[in-house]
Amino acid sequence: MIAVFSLTPIIAASLGGSDALTGLPNTVMMLGRAGAGYPIGWLLDRLGRRFGLSVGVMFATVGMLISAAAIGLGSFLLFLGGAVLLGAGRSATEQGRYVAAEIFQPAQRAKIIGLIVFAGTIGAVGGPLLVTLAADLAVDFGLNRNMGPFWLGAVLMAVALLWLVLALRPDPKLLAAQIEKETMPAARAQAQQDDSSATHGTRREVWSDESERPIWEILKLTDVQLAIAAMVIGQLVMTLLMVIAPLHMNHANHTTEAISWVIMAHTLGMFGLSGVSGWLTDRLGRVPMILAGALVQILAAILSPLSVGLPLLVVSLFFLGLGWNFSFIAGASLLSDALKSRERGRVQGINEALVALASGIGSLGAGGVFVVGGIVAVAVTGTALSAALGALALWLGRAHLFAVSVK
Repeated sequence: MIAVFSLTPIIAASLGGSDALTGLPNTVMMLGRAGAGYPIGWLLDRLGRRFGLSVGVMFATVGMLISAAAIGLGSFLLFLGGAVLLGAGRSATEQGRYVAAEIFQPAQRAKIIGLIVFAGTIGAVGGPLLVTLAADLAVDFGLNRNMGPFWLGAVLMAVALLWLVLALRPDPKLLAAQIEKETMPAARAQAQQDDSSATHGTRREVWSDESERPIWEILKLTDVQLAIAAMVIGQLVMTLLMVIAPLHMNHANHTTEAISWVIMAHTLGMFGLSGVSGWLTDRLGRVPMILAGALVQILAAILSPLSVGLPLLVVSLFFLGLGWNFSFIAGASLLSDALKSRERGRVQGINEALVALASGIGSLGAGGVFVVGGIVAVAVTGTALSAALGALALWLGRAHLFAVSVK
């Protein structure tokens, strides 16, 4: 995915005949990701994790092939069609982190999600390195060089699809249901103990029956609301500040090399310490780490307009990625803990759709905020949103925080 992302704006301008169309494929991809979130989640719940993930990776494989064909045919509309399917495929792979986590005991899930997020570093670094190799191979076969990364992407996605179908056995849904039966009595007893210690109005919701709860009822649970808010707001703040950073640096006459260093620091913050943050989330608790994520992103936002010097911008963007990482891993763990195994796919699909929309809103809104008030306005907006997340963590997660303080 990362390999083709680096070429998409260039290809869009070429096929569309205008630089104004540069961002359209990525926007369409985001819409495909958001639109596929709940349907993929429904498949994960109804037909199993292996089937749901396989369908998503199949979408990505076909999307790669359609995009390659669009380049060969010179069709911008067909290229947009491929982008929709690539977005749907990403929606499935993003939900894969929950599938990995749910086959472990609740006390280990944040660490597992952290490891899955850290694995994304391999793609983030390795993907762009494959672009030149794939383009050269396409030329050797007499094809448009821009088709190469998409053909290679199709091959890698096909391998992933085959691996899922053959090797993801038994279905993680079955293992998750078994773990659920083993841990439910202990979870209920712990919640009752926390309730007896907590103040009035801070009761935690722990399911106690075998009936399937409607979606609207699940979305009313405070743990679910806080988990979704953590991932959505964290994504919005991260996108808002990250998208505008290169433009801000360009206005300050920074070189392309300097901008790349800042983005590298940001990527390191997002992925590089995921194993550590997952371990911390299991040790310290989901809600404290969500609160920590909000505070770190506030620090990143405050630092961003203080100086146009490279060192401070590197630190700011690193903290921005790290705050996102804290909120993301802790929020995903909290959401997984709050759901029954047969509910996770659909609710996590809704969350994935909201995160995708937040990313789109952050990308589209960053420029407008920057035009109105410069980097200071962007920083103030990011600070306000992160502060709102911190307030939500203190309010919706007060039972968790009180239980930790009692212990």
